[in-house]
Amino acid sequence: MRESLRKKIIEVCDKKIASKGDNVGISFYAFFKNKNDDPELLMEAAEWWIKTHQLDHFEKAVKIRGMVESN
Repeated sequence: MRESLRKKIIEVCDKKIASKGDNVGISFYAFFKNKNDDPELLMEAAEWWIKTHQLDHFEKAVKIRGMVESN
């Protein structure tokens, strides 16, 4: 996973956790605007989320942040 995506995921997870608590769920779509302005990056995130780790559509933000930080 490219470094810019890793940083974005951690940033978004931190904001969600700060505003809604440790139990907040998140999907990989949360890391992107509603516009599909970077399809390659979106597919990279989707592949990491769905194909590589076989995660559910919504996962706990703390789990995702931990997974990204540990890589």
